[in-house]
Amino acid sequence: MKKIYSLLFLSVVFACQPKPEEKEVAQASIVVHSPENSPKKVLNVGFLAINGVYNSELIAPYDIFQHTIFHTDPGMKTFIVSPTMEPITTFEGITVTPHYSFENVPDIDVLIVPSAEHNMDSDLKDEKLIAFVREKGNKAQYVMSLCDGAFILAQAGLLDNLKCTTFPGDIGKFRETFPQLDVYEDVSFVHDGKAITSAGGAKSYDPALYLVEFLYGRDKAIGVGNGLVIDWDVSKVKHILP
Repeated sequence: MKKIYSLLFLSVVFACQPKPEEKEVAQASIVVHSPENSPKKVLNVGFLAINGVYNSELIAPYDIFQHTIFHTDPGMKTFIVSPTMEPITTFEGITVTPHYSFENVPDIDVLIVPSAEHNMDSDLKDEKLIAFVREKGNKAQYVMSLCDGAFILAQAGLLDNLKCTTFPGDIGKFRETFPQLDVYEDVSFVHDGKAITSAGGAKSYDPALYLVEFLYGRDKAIGVGNGLVIDWDVSKVKHILP
C-alpha cells in the first residue's frame, strides 16, 4: 500500500511540472515593442542607392517598410536617395531612378544603407558619400545596414561603441578594417542604440520586420509579413537586442 501511495505522489508531482515544450515557448517569448517606441508621425525612410547596390538588400526592406501604410497609421514613407538624380544600376543590372539626390532629399527619420559592390573598398574613400551618411545618420532616429552596408556606417562613425554585424563571409574583413568595433557573427541582425546592422541577402527581411515590430507592435509586423507571405516570428531569428 505504501508503494502505491508513493507512486501516486510521484505521479502528481511530475504532472505538475511544466512540459519541456511549454518551458521552451516561455523562454522564447520576446517583447520587442513598447508604447514609447510608437511613432507619432509618418516616418521618412530613406534608402541610399548607389551604382552596384544589390537587389536583395535594397528591395527586401523597401517592400517591408512600404507595406506599413496598409497596416498602421501613421506608417512609413519610403524613398530612394542617390548622389545625383541620374539613374543608377544595381549589381544585378536593374536600372533604378532615385526619388531624391543628396542635394534635395527631405529629412530622414530612418536611414537605410543597403550593400553595394564596392562598400568594402572604393566607397569607403568616397568623401561625399561618407559625409552624407554621417550627417543624415546622426540626425536620424534609426540607421540600418544590410550586408556590407555596415562598412559604410562604420566608416561614418555611426557604429562606434555599438554591437554590430555584417555579411557572414565578410566578418573577418570587417573586424580587420574596424578593429575597434564589437562585431558579432552567426546572427541575422543586431540592434544596439539607434543602429540595426544585419547579415543581408535573403535575411534582409528580418531586420526590417523587426523594426516594424519595435515601432508598431507584433500584430502589425505579422500583418506586414503575411502580406508578403512571410511567417514572421522574431523568436525564431538569431539576433542581438539592446
